[in-house]
Amino acid sequence: MRGVYVTHNGPLSPEDRQWVALLACPDGSALAGATALQLHGLTGFEDTRVFVTIPDGGDRPPALAPPLPDLVVHSSVRLGDRDVHPVQRPRRTRIERSLIDLASWSPSDRYGRAAVLAAFQQGLVRAPDVLSAVDRRPTARRVGLVRESVLDAVGGIQSLPEKDFDDLVLLAGLPRPTRQRVVRGTNGRYYLDVEWAPYGVAAEIHGLPHHGVVQWSADLVRANEIVIDGPRLLIFTSYVIRHEPALVLDQLARALRAGGWTGVVRPIPTRVDRWPPPTQRR
Repeated sequence: MRGVYVTHNGPLSPEDRQWVALLACPDGSALAGATALQLHGLTGFEDTRVFVTIPDGGDRPPALAPPLPDLVVHSSVRLGDRDVHPVQRPRRTRIERSLIDLASWSPSDRYGRAAVLAAFQQGLVRAPDVLSAVDRRPTARRVGLVRESVLDAVGGIQSLPEKDFDDLVLLAGLPRPTRQRVVRGTNGRYYLDVEWAPYGVAAEIHGLPHHGVVQWSADLVRANEIVIDGPRLLIFTSYVIRHEPALVLDQLARALRAGGWTGVVRPIPTRVDRWPPPTQRR
């Protein structure tokens, strides 16, 4: 790489590779996406590739041979102080911008959503900062998913997943369940979100699928208590209810039929951009 020198003769460390990639790119470039997030302290989403965002219209580095075969270059017109940290070195996009970029560049919605939720779980971001960054990138890929994930992470739409679930059951023609029935276990009382008692089926709706280990462990114990002497228990996240309704209906229908239900499931829109129904969108 012309003009880039390494001051030792050993193999390049991960930090060396990041510096070489950044210095090989035009002035004003910044480490971005998963690379920047790792430097910001996010764990669980490490990537061996080096992601760099260069100013729009800037010259991309030449094809990289052995030193950096995994450099991934994107371009952007937004590389000012609001999106790039003005002090941290190596130069990198701020964590909120990095989350949006990772979600936009990730291979799936699930991966991008998990990264946003993990950033909140690990105490690295605040909702107003992420939402402000989203507002500055209205045309970026998956910004709607990022916004939805932020609201889920802070509990701002905890009631909506259950409402979406009710709408799904009604539109599909499934039997209407009872709600919030009390179940007594050895460790106290538990409430079932929804239950179809005649068919021995119950369901739980989790608005925040990415919570701490202690709460996760308590939820597992609670689920065990419910099924020991009670119904077959299905557990759905807010994400799968909103984005994979066909999967939810398939599992519900099979569980109900195992309990004796003989009805027919009515087809509903299954594309992400058509569910929930327009009247339920926010």
